[in-house]
Amino acid sequence: MAYFLKKQKQSNNLYLAIYESFYSRDIKGTKHRCVQSLGSVTSLQKKGIEDPVSYYTEEVRKMNEERDNEKEVQKISSLSPIRHLGYFPLKSILDSLNIKTYIDLFKYSTDYDFDLYDVLSSLIYARAVSPCSKRKTYNEVIPSLYQDYKFSYDQLLEGLAFYGNDYEKFVEMFTDLVNKKYSLRTDITYFDCTNFYFEIDREDDFRKKGPSKENRKDPIIGLGLLLDTNQIPIGMKMYPGNESEKPVIRDVINSLKTKHNVKGRTIQVADKGLNCAANIFFAKENGDGYLFSKSVKQLPEVEKTWVLLEKGYKNVTDKNGSILYRYKECVDEFEYTYIDESDKRHKLALTEKRVITYNPSLAKKKRYEINRMVEKAKDLCVSMAKKSEYGECSKYVTFKSTSKGKTTEDKVKAEINESMIEEDLRLAGYNLLVTSETNMKASDIYNTYHNLWRIEESFRIMKSDLDARPVFLQKEETIKGHFLICYLTVLLERILQFTILKNKYSSSEIFNFFKSFKVIQNKNEYINITTGNEFIKELSSLTNLPLDNYSLTDKQIKKILNHKF
Repeated sequence: MAYFLKKQKQSNNLYLAIYESFYSRDIKGTKHRCVQSLGSVTSLQKKGIEDPVSYYTEEVRKMNEERDNEKEVQKISSLSPIRHLGYFPLKSILDSLNIKTYIDLFKYSTDYDFDLYDVLSSLIYARAVSPCSKRKTYNEVIPSLYQDYKFSYDQLLEGLAFYGNDYEKFVEMFTDLVNKKYSLRTDITYFDCTNFYFEIDREDDFRKKGPSKENRKDPIIGLGLLLDTNQIPIGMKMYPGNESEKPVIRDVINSLKTKHNVKGRTIQVADKGLNCAANIFFAKENGDGYLFSKSVKQLPEVEKTWVLLEKGYKNVTDKNGSILYRYKECVDEFEYTYIDESDKRHKLALTEKRVITYNPSLAKKKRYEINRMVEKAKDLCVSMAKKSEYGECSKYVTFKSTSKGKTTEDKVKAEINESMIEEDLRLAGYNLLVTSETNMKASDIYNTYHNLWRIEESFRIMKSDLDARPVFLQKEETIKGHFLICYLTVLLERILQFTILKNKYSSSEIFNFFKSFKVIQNKNEYINITTGNEFIKELSSLTNLPLDNYSLTDKQIKKILNHKF
């Protein structure tokens, strides 16, 4: 709105006044109000103003100019001049997959008046450069991206719920397009599960109380992640926290192979938490193989004797001759019992290769942890602590009732379980690997299994680098949409790390680049405020982009953002 000079004739004289136009919510339109009544032209001339109309026309012009300058100052101070550019590799990969073409097709089945792809892409970029709450993401992070996005906060949440409602469909879409562009391999797949807790008191249909990885009592949700042979994410499954994670591997792999017409043999690799007869039967029935770890503590005594027998172990050393680990192997028939959905018991003898490994460094770490828990348990026994206070160290304590009837908190006697402590110290550092691949070398079995740490790293990225726990989201669809964004961010980072950069750089280095590569706007140029490092120099050389320049023009920034790997 603006100031203007109002002229009105009365009694053969011309009266002047300065008015201001403004928007009125009452009439939903423009209204005017008097700012200053100047009087008649005659009276103004008597005061020495020769041409009052021209004089005050110039005064109004100055007032409008001053207001415009104030608005400009306010605009600069309210919007940060910093611009994030570190997300450009993610944009390049996203563009190469041509995702937008497929997302835009949903316009025909929805009545959204905003761009669904803009919501998806901006949330991925924002999650990579500065993970935070959705409101802060909308108000602070998305405006700091170089592109302009035109949707409201409510539309952002609406779009997030849209993606979350059908998240498996979008995971499938990305997997299919990534496979066409980068050729995924599923001859060996890696699978693991984790969970995310919510600081809420009551459960709902999705967030349920169950065994938490952080040993918390809050409601949780479970998330299963499947990686291909080259550690690229190819599947994700979310499930309520009170459900077992063991069937998830079957659901995800079966769905993946069906949807993507994967007919080859897959070797499923997972840790001991997913090792059960049902999963092994599932793999065999589908013509697949498996490689699981198995708890040494739960082995029959005959097998424990074989594990602890020194005979047959071979040493694997580093270049200095220090022992990295020791191993021995055997091939034999082992019996499994499986109860199906109809509660029918099935028995099957399978020929397996078993590789037992002993890691001195792991043994030292485990023994330290055991002794620390034992000392804590002893202190609690002396102080006659309640049973609930023992926590994880309760496994080294035997609780006995001091009165007849039901054992209560105040009526128990705690004694140190020496045999349990001795057993755990004896088996510390041992790990048993079980596989259907009887012709596979022991070293290959060991190395393949230990690639599972890539999934653990993916979970770590979600929980730390991407701050994945959606504390402030309440609806199931928006929570699922949030985890889809985290999954897709990890997927794009993994493609960059393993496929484009050939695993020369760690995920920490890459995410540090995403977050730290920024410029600050200074009139007609941008100043690069990123701290230089070897990664930026090498990436600049690889891409032939001016990533280490002190100043950048609009043209150079557009070249960076439109780069194609």
